[in-house]
Amino acid sequence: MKRGDIVLVNLPQPTDGAGHEQVGTRPALVVHENNSSDVISVIMIVPFTSNLKAQKFQYTILIHPTKENGLTLPSVLLVFQLRAIDKQRIGKKIGQLEETTMKKVNQEIKDLLGL
Repeated sequence: MKRGDIVLVNLPQPTDGAGHEQVGTRPALVVHENNSSDVISVIMIVPFTSNLKAQKFQYTILIHPTKENGLTLPSVLLVFQLRAIDKQRIGKKIGQLEETTMKKVNQEIKDLLGL
């Protein structure tokens, strides 16, 4: 697994029912730095949603399906929901994000975190 991979993940429902985080099985983008992904048991991901209305939020990127990325529907990458998940929640790889789009993701993460 490496940075830029699109994988299926299982995001759990919060136990207290609160919040607006994405849940369930869905595609996610691996944004974890490649050299450290073998050292720790969690990995940084950004979830996708097929709800195109999510584009109204800041720190989102619309991604259209391609053979390379493996998506089946136009999807919104929810950069503002960047999170660490246990590697056990990660399923199969479905694709790879195009390099030009990955550069946009990198910039959105920098902006989100104020770097």
